[in-house]
Amino acid sequence: MEVAYYPGCSLHATAKEFDLSTRAVCGALGLKLVEIEDWNCCGATADHAMSDDLAVGLAGRNLALAARQGMTAVLAPCAACFGRLKHAAKALAAGAGELPDDLDDQAAAAVKVYNILDALLHLVGVERLQEQVTKPISGLRPAAYYGCLLVRPPEIAEFDDPENPTSMERILGAVGAEPVEWYHKVECCGASLAVTNTPSAVRLVADILTHAQSAGANCVAVACPMCQTNLDTRQAAAGQRSGAELDLPILYITELVGLALGLDPKQLGLGRHIVDATRLVKVAFEHPEQPAAAGG
Repeated sequence: MEVAYYPGCSLHATAKEFDLSTRAVCGALGLKLVEIEDWNCCGATADHAMSDDLAVGLAGRNLALAARQGMTAVLAPCAACFGRLKHAAKALAAGAGELPDDLDDQAAAAVKVYNILDALLHLVGVERLQEQVTKPISGLRPAAYYGCLLVRPPEIAEFDDPENPTSMERILGAVGAEPVEWYHKVECCGASLAVTNTPSAVRLVADILTHAQSAGANCVAVACPMCQTNLDTRQAAAGQRSGAELDLPILYITELVGLALGLDPKQLGLGRHIVDATRLVKVAFEHPEQPAAAGG
């Protein structure tokens, strides 16, 4: 199956490992990603605060280009890009925006927008995903962290449950992991405050990571480049603020799925994180101890 691919700015720069692992996992699962030709920045996260027309125009142009390439669906792994593209599709369908004359508004509106969790669940499917697992990651207990942008606003994101989503846990369970139960999965990490109000961002990161660690997680699974960067790079400051010793690898869901599919950790970009994620490769494949057989 062919799907248009919108990497956005982050996946071509700071979140390169998200790009690498998404391409590798989709390829292994039979999704052929076709990058949109001449794509532009979607405008996240500032443009929609300044101009609705600009926000719809920037994101809508990418959808129109995908349609021009004959695509009916686009995968936008970045949570912010996903939200802006989906908002533009809805706005164009409702006549609440327009594109330049050489682009087809209605063709753009008809392109279905997927985030990576949607794509794994609905374009691949849990059963097919389970069939492709060659190395279950049963030694991992991830805290599934969704953040704000994947689930809000609910009328745009149309996620499974904006307050208590379970899509990521279903995927993690399908590849052999044991996601922990916790209560901070949709809390804001403060990534947008990282420059303008750093102390608040550090406080929010500390709250999230201390709760994940208390729940028994040995890593955090994410699907947003901003969340990954914020949680990965601020652990030292968050530890100083909270008094806790924080040392949790922050991995993209595609990196975890890729390990279970037997893909090379280097191919998935595991060596690119601030908090060492490569140590999880050995842990992932350690199976929980089985009780000794009676009389053995």
